[in-house]
Amino acid sequence: MQERARYIYAPSSSPSAHELWKYEQSCKRFSSSCIASLLTRGSRKLALYTCKLQDMAGTVGVRFLVTVVAAVMASLLAGAAAGGPLSTGFYSKTCPNVQSIVRTGMAQAVAAEARMGASILRMFFHDCFVNGCDASILLDDTASFTGEKNAGPNANSVRGYEVIDAIKAQVEASCNATVSCADILALAARDAVNLLGGPTWTVYLGRRDALTASQSAANANLPGPGSSLATLITMFGNKGLSPRDMTALSGAHTIGQARCSTFRDRIYNDANIDPVLASLRQQTCPQSGGDDTLAPIDAQTPAAFDNAYYRNLMSKQGLFHSDQELFNGGSQDALVKKYSGNAGMFAADFAKAMVRMGAISPLTGPQGEVRLNCRKVN
Repeated sequence: MQERARYIYAPSSSPSAHELWKYEQSCKRFSSSCIASLLTRGSRKLALYTCKLQDMAGTVGVRFLVTVVAAVMASLLAGAAAGGPLSTGFYSKTCPNVQSIVRTGMAQAVAAEARMGASILRMFFHDCFVNGCDASILLDDTASFTGEKNAGPNANSVRGYEVIDAIKAQVEASCNATVSCADILALAARDAVNLLGGPTWTVYLGRRDALTASQSAANANLPGPGSSLATLITMFGNKGLSPRDMTALSGAHTIGQARCSTFRDRIYNDANIDPVLASLRQQTCPQSGGDDTLAPIDAQTPAAFDNAYYRNLMSKQGLFHSDQELFNGGSQDALVKKYSGNAGMFAADFAKAMVRMGAISPLTGPQGEVRLNCRKVN
């Protein structure tokens, strides 16, 4: 058999700056040799895999070896793509109980107010979409920068900062100056979903905290409730997320509440809205005034993380214009139908998309810092 080479582009799971790592394994049982080389210059770089297969004693042996090599490579690439420069055991020695601390803190917060689960999930989304998952959303304004808290999409809207503060204090008491606020927020978002009946997933860790924040970046990078489908696909695509990821992540609107000002245009001006829903919401959201009056985004099961959101869309009961855009004769209609009838598919896709979102441009290694107080740099 002639020598064959395969070149695969994939993010590297190693944060090492070494130029070349070479692994060689003798495949004596099949009278062959197999060499795999990994070329990196940090995270998310070109991975070059070369497999040399020499003549063998039979076709079955060749096929078996190729299958084994392909399986190993696929496993490596899957792990790299999921976590990027992050890892599952980042705090296994330095703060082994961090996940239980975060879980306990979130359980207390959600027990006190179920809505807080949705608030923390939304906070994580708004953090990751603005310069990556770096806890920049938690920073208060300073003399040197105007942060994200008072940006249009966040002001009088994003909430739960005190919950993260409380969890951070517990983590610091157990493992001082070790766990970043960015990682705490990522874990808290996962637990928020699960505590409300949604899926769980592996959270890759190792993020560092940003040293600054940008109000203008928040205004520019967060999609609004009036966004079109094309805008949603573009804005999520800019973060490396597919239309399927976008549609799955939009299912986060199965929990939580929204202010009147965010859905007023929809209930008074959109034609593709269920008239019963429009009339109901107009009772508490007048055409002028009452901006801060709240309404559940999913009126059917507002405190349960399920797939009712997609059933609502099929009945023209999406509260936001951007929600209904997912089921309005466009490219995501078929997926919405699938999610509406298959809660397991939605849960699995949502979990995968959350892992991908959590890997958006993290600060790692010597970048950033581990804040002692999530509201300010050290």
